[in-house]
Parts: sequence; structure tokens; C-alpha cells
Amino acid sequence: MDATLQQIQSLIRAVPDFPKPGVMFRDITPLLADAGGFARCIDALAEPWQGSGVQAVCGIESRGFIFGAALAQKLHAGFVPLRKPNKLPPPVVSVDYQLEYGVDRLEARNDALRPGERVLIVDDVLATGGTVAAARALVLKLGAQLVGASVVIELAALQGRAGWQDERIPLHALLRY
Repeated sequence: MDATLQQIQSLIRAVPDFPKPGVMFRDITPLLADAGGFARCIDALAEPWQGSGVQAVCGIESRGFIFGAALAQKLHAGFVPLRKPNKLPPPVVSVDYQLEYGVDRLEARNDALRPGERVLIVDDVLATGGTVAAARALVLKLGAQLVGASVVIELAALQGRAGWQDERIPLHALLRY
């Protein structure tokens, strides 16, 4: 691991037994509070996509908005929020996805992306993979071209990468736990 990733990792706090016993929560708030660390994180997230022609960054609600908006600015791209249900005025396009105990939905404005627009999906954490897979389906449903996805943290033991479905489209994680 290079020095930049070590600096970023040092700003992520491990919180044992949160939100329930046996879970090791990765708290990104110290990273967000450190201006230099956050800037290095955005630079590292942007690095694999420089020169790839990304035209829009789709951030997954809600922490994906933080990283996505900053990354969009860095890549000189637009930002599109992918929202939880009933947060956007109609008309919207939606995709349902499975949670551990139930179903959730991601939505975007029906005109949020242009057909063929080159899109990058961003979130803070890849856990079980349901949210990022739903974001992928939503971007494709809107007719955009998916360039890839980036997350700050991948929780490898939860095997969320297995649900990505297309090895030709990169899924980049800065840190893996």
C-alpha cells in the first residue's frame, strides 16, 4: 500500500460492535473532517478515471453524494444524485433492489443522463453489493454508458464485488478490509 493510501486509511476509524455486536464499523467522518486527507482521497478516487472521458458522476445516497460531487468537480464532469424513494420530483426512473431484510429503491430524474453519456458510479462503501448493483442497473436503464464504479472502502468478506456482473467494467476500491 502506498503512502497516500496509508494516510487515507489512518483517517478511517474502526468502531467495534457498531451498529450491533460482531460488526466492525468503518467510520469515514475523521477522513471527511481532515481537509488534506479528504483531498488526497478525492485525488486517489479520480486517478484511475483521468482521461477516460467521464461526463457524469452518479453518487449513491447519501455518503456517495459527498465523494461523488467532489470527484465530479475533479473530473470536470456533472454530478447526478441517485436518491432513495420519494426524494425527487417526478418523473423519475427507479430500480428496486434486495436488502438483507426487505427491498429498497434507487431513483434518478428521467432526464438525469443523456443516452450514451459516459458515467462513473461512486459510493463510500461496497458491502454486500446490492446498492452499487442497483445503481449500475439504473444508469443502464437511463441509457447511459457505464465507465465503472469507485468506492472508498470495500468490505471484502461480504463479497459485494460478486454482484457487479461485468468484469469488463472496472470496480475500483481504494481500501479493502
